[in-house]
Amino acid sequence: MLPTTSPQTNGALGSRDAARHTAGAKRYKYLRRLLHFRQMDFEFALWQMLYLFTSPQRVYRNFHYRKQTKDQWARDDPAFLVLLSIWLCVSTIGFGLVLDMGVLETLKLLLWVVFVDCIGVGLLISTLMWFISNKYLLKHPSRNFDVEWGYAFDVHLNAFYPLLVILHFLQLFFINHIVVINSDWFLGYFVGNTLWLIAISYYLYITFLGYNALPFLKNTVVLLYPFALLGLIYVLSVSLGWNFTRGLCWFYKYRVQ
Repeated sequence: MLPTTSPQTNGALGSRDAARHTAGAKRYKYLRRLLHFRQMDFEFALWQMLYLFTSPQRVYRNFHYRKQTKDQWARDDPAFLVLLSIWLCVSTIGFGLVLDMGVLETLKLLLWVVFVDCIGVGLLISTLMWFISNKYLLKHPSRNFDVEWGYAFDVHLNAFYPLLVILHFLQLFFINHIVVINSDWFLGYFVGNTLWLIAISYYLYITFLGYNALPFLKNTVVLLYPFALLGLIYVLSVSLGWNFTRGLCWFYKYRVQ
């Protein structure tokens, strides 16, 4: 015997299903999982971190799969954010040790880096990219197709991770040792500025891939245009002896005074 349902029942189910996919519901689910570590898939988050270096396209293919299965582009598992926060804390403490900071100074630097550089700047960039993509990059502006703010934040986190590892971890071994980036000699600022070039290139490219993966956006190639400016700044910095790493070290010390 075939099941029968009334129109009112279908409408109620439809409204409940729609409510589960509202921005508020998604945000509540995401924040709630932050308190339940056993529900987080850290193994998968580590897999994503690895492939953001070697094959970031594979990471965004998983975002497509999530859209098909869970009807949302943004992550619903905060495991990646938790691991990124751990990386940020450990690397910042490493910076404090390399720059001969005391415990209190290192703690101040950690608070600055986490709440201003990571969270504050991250929210600002994500909101800006969310606005630009929905305002200027939609193929057919409609309420049915738009860039989720959570997805814009995920794209930023994806792009920020390689930059963090290169500039906040790998670079630590070169600041006072091996090449001594924090100096005025050519090899020092050449290696240091090259690391900055690689890190920012990762950020720009992974950001481009993130928005290019959305089938309802157009002209995403404009997100690659900053590469021209980046290359020009790099050539000028090496030619004129600008040392970005030395400037970063000075800025970090100035912050905690």
